[in-house]
Formats: sequence, C-alpha cells, structure tokens
Amino acid sequence: MPKKALISVSKKEGIVEFAKELNELGYEIISTGGTYNLLKENGVNVIKVSEITDFPEIMDGRVKTLHPKIHGGLLAIRDKEEHMKALKEHGIEPIDIVVINLYPFKETISKENVSLEEAIENIDIGGPSMIRAAAKNYKYVTVVVDPKDYGKVLDEIRQYGHTKEETRFYLATKAFGHTAFYDSLIYEYFRGKNGIQFPEIITFAYEKVQDMRYGENPHQKAAFYKNPIKTYGIAQCEQLHGKELSFNNINDANAAIELLREFKEPAAVATKHTNPCSVAIADNIYDAYLKAYEADPVSIFGGIVALNRTVGTKTAEELVKIFLEIVIAPDFEKEALEILKKKKNLRILKLKEGYHQEYDLKKVEGGILVQEKDEIDLDENNLKFVTEKAPTPKEMEDLKFAWKVVKHVKSNAIVLAKDGVTVGIGVGQVNRIWPTEQAIKQAGKKAKGSVLASDAFFPFPDVVEAASKAGITAIIQPGGSQNDALSIEAADRGGISMIFTGIRHFKH
Repeated sequence: MPKKALISVSKKEGIVEFAKELNELGYEIISTGGTYNLLKENGVNVIKVSEITDFPEIMDGRVKTLHPKIHGGLLAIRDKEEHMKALKEHGIEPIDIVVINLYPFKETISKENVSLEEAIENIDIGGPSMIRAAAKNYKYVTVVVDPKDYGKVLDEIRQYGHTKEETRFYLATKAFGHTAFYDSLIYEYFRGKNGIQFPEIITFAYEKVQDMRYGENPHQKAAFYKNPIKTYGIAQCEQLHGKELSFNNINDANAAIELLREFKEPAAVATKHTNPCSVAIADNIYDAYLKAYEADPVSIFGGIVALNRTVGTKTAEELVKIFLEIVIAPDFEKEALEILKKKKNLRILKLKEGYHQEYDLKKVEGGILVQEKDEIDLDENNLKFVTEKAPTPKEMEDLKFAWKVVKHVKSNAIVLAKDGVTVGIGVGQVNRIWPTEQAIKQAGKKAKGSVLASDAFFPFPDVVEAASKAGITAIIQPGGSQNDALSIEAADRGGISMIFTGIRHFKH
C-alpha cells in the first residue's frame, strides 16, 4: 500500500515541486479544489478527495474533507491493534502527510469595505480540522503548514524513508500555532463586529517580524511581532537606511511616533528612553527641528527625531550635524535622503499613513492588564478657569501645546513650554515637586514667561509656589485634589493663571 499525502493549500508557492518530489518518493497524492487542478495541470499524479470518501464535494465546497475516511486515516494510532482493525473494517487507508494552509481569512478582512458575508465564506472549517487531527497524531503523521518546511520534510524522507519524530513534533507545534493564530483572527474580527471590548476570554493574534539581536539588555532574548491586520505606527515603517533596528530602537521610536501623532502643524519630536527630550512646532519643519534641538542639545544627542513633514535638504543638513540613532518622517526629498545616508549607521524610517486605535497592554506577573489607549482630546468647552487671572491667547496656545506633550511623559510628569517649544521636562519622579524642580532647572532663564503642564493634580501648593518663583505665568492641570483651593490661592498670589482640564494623563 503506497503512503499517502493529502495536499490542500491556499498558498501555492512551491507546492507543485513538493508534490512531484513526493510522487517520486512513492507517495500517492490526494487533493481538493484549486490545489487538485493546479497539481493535475502540472503533471502531478493526484486523486480527488471525493475518490477516497466516495462522496462528492457539496454545498459549494463547504463539505468535502469532513469524512471518516479522511479523519480516520489521520487519527489512527498505527501501533494500536483495535485502531488498525477499525481502518481495515471500514476500508480506510492511513494518511501519512498532511500539507495544508488555510483559506485567506487575514487577506480577506484586510481589504477595505469587506462584507461580513465575504469574511465568513473565507473561514476554513475542514482545513483546521485536518491540521489539528494530524498534529494530534504527530507520532505517525507529518503535518506541514508552512512552505518553508517543504525542503526539510523531503530531505528526511530521502535520508530515512520518513520524517523523524522530533521533526514531526516540531511541525505539530507549528501547526497548532497556525490554527490558534487563525482562530484568534476570526475571534478578534467577530468581537469587533459585536462591539465586545473586554470579553471573558481574550486572545491577540500577532505575527513575527524579526528576531532581535537582544532585548532591553544584551542578556535578554527578544523578538518583534506585529498586528497582522491593523499595521500602523512603528510596525509599518519602511526602513530606508542604516543598521537593523534594536529592541530599544523600536520601543523608543514608537514613543516618538505616538507623540508626533498629537500634532497637525509642522512638529519635531526628540525622544530618549521613551520620554521626550524636546518637542517643538513651527510654520515649517526646518524651524520646528531647530527649535527642538536648541531646547535640549544635550539630551537629543544619541536620540530619535520624528518629524511630521517631508524632510528637505536644509533639514537633513542640520540632522547630520549630531549623532542620532533614528530619523523618522513621512517622506524624504531625494537629495535630503542622500545627505542622511552619509551617516552609515543612521536608521532612516519612512512613516506611512494610517492610524487605528488599539488596546494598550501591560504585562504583569501571571497576567495582563488591558485598557483603551489614552486617546481623549482636550475639550476647550469643558476647561475650568479657576484663578483671578485668565490666560492670554498666547499662553493658551502654549498651554494646549504643553498638555499634548505631558500626556506622553512618564509620570509624575511636568512640562514647561514657551513659544511652541518645550523648555523643560520633568520625568518619572515619585512626587510632583521633584519633576517640577527638574523642569525649572533645565529651563533656566527660559522658565520665566513659560507655561506649565502637569499630568495629574497637585496634592500640595508647592508646585505652584515653585512655578511662581521661576516666573511661570500659566498652569494647566487636571484638578480634583482636596487641596485645590490651596493651589488656587498660591496661583492668585503669584499672578499665575490656572486652568483645570478634568482629565488625568498618567503614563507608567
């Protein structure tokens, strides 16, 4: 009795050559639908599943492989007497190799305006069933879901007459990953259609982009995965030049891009260790970058610069004057790109359009925290002007600018801004006065006449008092402390205007 291989694939690359080799190695090929036609047209000796089952494909192909003569042939334990007796009794022949990849559900739902009906018709039923059956019985059956494994399977059959058990176990593991990923995509799609945000059971489907040289530190192994459907942000950047991105590069670049998304006007964002070192807006991207650089020429060194306009020659000439890890922009003029490429190791990323809200995930020991992303916009109609003095129009513009930035600074966070540029940033302290002092110290003389944004309320009036001494003229903060009255009194004494947003922007 010849050995049998069942082949039914949506990804057709390499399958004809693989099937021909199996023919030559003595395997009888069973197939269905489009795969059968392709193999037949290319001279492969192949028979239809319906010839095995003695039952036709029905319901537009919805039912074709869900049959005991298929699943019995896959699931029989070959060294169990009663299993082999059952095969013989029911005229079922064992199937030794299963080569399947599934209906293109991912590709279908990635299309614009795809209907629910079209998506449903691209949910594979028989394929996952056969894959899982073969993987469960890996001691006797070889299951292949990835064309990259064709060569290994053929090499072992040529050498040993069969695949090695350790290879079959590896392929079975890969097969269960394939079906789990597939089912997760379907679940996510249906969950979205039903508007279910936080279900009792949650899964996320991601696919590997690359293995990293190491993680946050050299002793940590790491890899980068992306959402296979909603590809945006750092995951969809095109690298135009430079060394391979590291774990920290990707993490830091993501922080820069998320902050950059806050601005419609020309903006430059410089980040280091996921925190902004400086941010600026201007009438053009060249001036925005210069302002951002001059705001903190020390911290920007070795950092990441993200720009939301095409980089021209003048901007490129400024960017190459210092050492930067990464430059990100939506596009680069040809001459500008050549200038940047003179820096051999500078990573140049082209940021593509498109932005989709996604969950914010935080891993904890033994679990995962899932929340909406912090996407809330400032509603000027809901602002509370709580001091005797109101902000001037210019102060108001700087307050709104600083509020956008402080949202992306690790808590506790304080941002000082003046004329559309950050002049001081206080990052990630365990109380609120320390980041205030840090930001004022960084700003130096520029603190006078600047505005202050805080990501959370003031538990004490000390922040306002420090701001008054530094010459800060306006403050934006959430409000809501039981000691708000003390901070308001301090602001009135110092001639500071203060507004409450009613919105907190913790970032941990």
